[in-house]
Amino acid sequence: MERKELLGINGKIFTRQGRAIEKNAASDVRVLVVGNPCNTNCLIAMNNGKGVPFDRWFAMTRLDENRAKSQLAAKAGTPVSSVSNLAIWGNHSSTQFPDFYNAKIDGKPATEVIKDEPWLKESFIPIVQQRGAAIIEATGASSAASAANAAIDTVWSLVHPTPAGDWHSVAVYSDGSYGVEKGLISSFPIRTVGHEWEVVQKVSLSDFSRRKIEASVNELKEEKALVAELLG
Repeated sequence: MERKELLGINGKIFTRQGRAIEKNAASDVRVLVVGNPCNTNCLIAMNNGKGVPFDRWFAMTRLDENRAKSQLAAKAGTPVSSVSNLAIWGNHSSTQFPDFYNAKIDGKPATEVIKDEPWLKESFIPIVQQRGAAIIEATGASSAASAANAAIDTVWSLVHPTPAGDWHSVAVYSDGSYGVEKGLISSFPIRTVGHEWEVVQKVSLSDFSRRKIEASVNELKEEKALVAELLG
């Protein structure tokens, strides 16, 4: 289905979810939205559950991070565990930006290990962006197991300290960092300390990266406009 169709169907579900969470959830609730389009579904739920602080709402982009790390590791011929600092920016959609410029492989910049910028720009990015659709086309079903694993990874990363110098990806309420419109649910590089999290600041972004992020954020703005009547 097209994202606009999903917004119309799933969006109404998430208004009820947000209200139910506000009414019934524990005072220290944390909410991770996986159902697609997850960024905007999270936005809808959050705006219908305003008694829950904005920093308790998350939408999953860890699946994209895991896929991106796998692609870089395969290209470099290294274990996935050797890849760090892989940020997903923007929307969990075909506009997302898997940031290879800041990624590291065995502590070295990924662009120094994989000296193939055309592959990184022209193959790696669309492979990650379209991976979900490719799996559905190949198998006739979505990647439920890898999505479940990514949900577990997300929760683990949000309640355990982030390893020094690294970060993880999840979509959160934007405070305006990196020029992302305040109030959108957008993916950023995140660092966790205890049960508190923060957007990693001062990450270097090339003009290419900024254009990619802007395109994804613009899509989030468009989705927000489409569901304006559901935002309470």
